[in-house]
Amino acid sequence: MKSFRSLVYFAAAAALLLAARPVFAETKAQLQAARELIAQGEFREAEKLLKPAVDPQLPATSEAAVILEVLDRTRADFPHDEAEITKQVRESIPDVKETEIEEWRDAGKLHSKQIDGEHKYFRNAAANLFRVSEEARKRREKTPAAEKRFDLDGLIAELNTIAKTADTPAIYPVKHHVVYTLTLKEGNKRLKPGATVRAWLPFPQAYRIQQTDVKLIKPVIEVAGDEMGMGRPMGQLQQVTTDSGEQSVELSPASAPQRTIYFEQVVDDKGTPPKFVAEFEFTTAAYVPTLKPEMVKPYDEESDVFTEFTAQRLPHIAFTPEVKKLVKEIVGDEKNSLKKAQLIFNWVSENLPWVSEMEYSTIPSLSKKGIAARCGDCGVQNTTFVTLCRAAGIPARWQSGFGTKPGEEGMHDWAEIYIEPWGWLPADASYGARKSDDPAVRDFFCGHMDPYRLIVNLDYGRTLHPAKTSFRSEPIDFQRGEVEVDGHNLYFNDWEWDLDCKSEPLEKAADKKEAEKGEEEE
Repeated sequence: MKSFRSLVYFAAAAALLLAARPVFAETKAQLQAARELIAQGEFREAEKLLKPAVDPQLPATSEAAVILEVLDRTRADFPHDEAEITKQVRESIPDVKETEIEEWRDAGKLHSKQIDGEHKYFRNAAANLFRVSEEARKRREKTPAAEKRFDLDGLIAELNTIAKTADTPAIYPVKHHVVYTLTLKEGNKRLKPGATVRAWLPFPQAYRIQQTDVKLIKPVIEVAGDEMGMGRPMGQLQQVTTDSGEQSVELSPASAPQRTIYFEQVVDDKGTPPKFVAEFEFTTAAYVPTLKPEMVKPYDEESDVFTEFTAQRLPHIAFTPEVKKLVKEIVGDEKNSLKKAQLIFNWVSENLPWVSEMEYSTIPSLSKKGIAARCGDCGVQNTTFVTLCRAAGIPARWQSGFGTKPGEEGMHDWAEIYIEPWGWLPADASYGARKSDDPAVRDFFCGHMDPYRLIVNLDYGRTLHPAKTSFRSEPIDFQRGEVEVDGHNLYFNDWEWDLDCKSEPLEKAADKKEAEKGEEEE
């Protein structure tokens, strides 16, 4: 009997050891079970299921590893508990009750997730509450002082005046000078001597007559204050002539839908975090064609443009039953493609207010999120616009980079729609319909664009050049940049970025030089 008990004991122990040993292989059943647990908010249980299938020494490339990474990012996006979010809301509404917090949460106005049995709130949930709830805004004791902002509507009015006599839709060119810096933080355990750091920084597209004169001035890697042209080369690095002479840097091809400047550097003996700097110039013009509904021509529905850009692109452009129903409600019996686009544009403007958004890598579908939540940031707003346009038979696509209005520079996403006979027209459903009695100002951003843009991306979710090894920090958009060390991704909390942008309209710059010349002659 004793011997039998020993056999049972050792068999059980062996089973436990085998169960505990990482097998580094995932199965469809394992992944499906993990997804079901995540949908129920059981993050810890999902992690227990997936971790044996992931080798932590390898970059995150497998599906199980990516899911684990997304769980970590989701937790970072939802750090607040009930007590903290109540404290934050009470800073603006001192007499708020806990039951009201629950009501706003259940109505989706205080963005939260159920994570491991606890309500966890989005990092900017309190600020977003006042963007989506009129009731909360009315009860706010102290309304933030209005900031002095760039006079965008004044610029639009000026652009409309210029466009009336212009012989080209590209008007009011603005020259931009940018120094973009990506700095790795101290103390990262992967920054060991001899490790290889790879970095991708944003670089401007040369895009038809809208964005031209793209010029790389100087790519730099700084280590402990010392500048060098480039680290250890990888692949066929281009020799680019710049103002500072010959530099080795790999620019993605001009045809790349997500434009990058690529750096590579071996960590020095001290483990010093490198800093990557790209200095460049470009000129962006406003795009203001004359648009009249009576000028619209029918589509060639057999063309490549029509078939590609009126199709779904799962998961972010999805023609769900709700989308199909919504399009019918918005468009009705309208047949004119320009008028249909305007109807959809106005609907997004009125029904999807801007809010601070989760990281896109944690959102399964941008358009589904926008329609379900009835709010979103510029990427969610414009992906929803693109989805509704495509479902209505209007070719539409993504575009993004940065807005460069002086004093308001920052990441931004927008869209394009294809309308015959003009071709691709810019549209920005996030800037939306303006509050103006002048229709030319009100409807400007459905078919027109201002010149304060840095166009980096002509599409979303495309492979970077050269390809990145690990799961990207931002797999959809590309703006802040991407970094990895020996193939392992460094997430946004491991580094910092800075866009130093100086913008000046070329005509005003020319007038300034002429005035200075006149003063010198006097």
